[in-house]
Amino acid sequence: MANIVLPSTNLPEAQDVPNSVLFICNFNAVRSPIAEALTKYYCGHKIFTDSVGIRPEEDHASPFAIAVMEEIGLDISNHQPKGYDDLTDSSFDLIVTLSPEAQHKAIDLTRTLDCRVEYWPTLDPTAVTGNRENIIAAFRQTRDMLTDRIKRRFQVDYFPSVRT
Repeated sequence: MANIVLPSTNLPEAQDVPNSVLFICNFNAVRSPIAEALTKYYCGHKIFTDSVGIRPEEDHASPFAIAVMEEIGLDISNHQPKGYDDLTDSSFDLIVTLSPEAQHKAIDLTRTLDCRVEYWPTLDPTAVTGNRENIIAAFRQTRDMLTDRIKRRFQVDYFPSVRT
């Protein structure tokens, strides 16, 4: 039976750190690849990390996502969006959903998988309009929000320096 955790503004500080985590968003081009890269950076080999989209449409990460990750020294330019069916291993201790659509998909997955699901409502920066600075600011906000959440949830006790 799956354990489903709904959104909370007060994330408990002491939670079990999973051995494996899957991030799911809509297209696997912005939010989930950012979360995957940040988790790999901060947690290294302690947590096996992957990401998927429920409807991957592009063959690369968003150029804005690539740019904001390059700002902090992380390269996601080789990321290729994929769906759940593209995974070679679908066994995860934790599934983190980053959009309402992804949450629904994860709930469906828990009918056959025994894993915990956490919903982290995350800004979709692709919905922001305006000039380039407005758009890039939204992507930075998403990156920074995910950074903070990952550090707290996975009990990162050291903070390697990244360019800011």
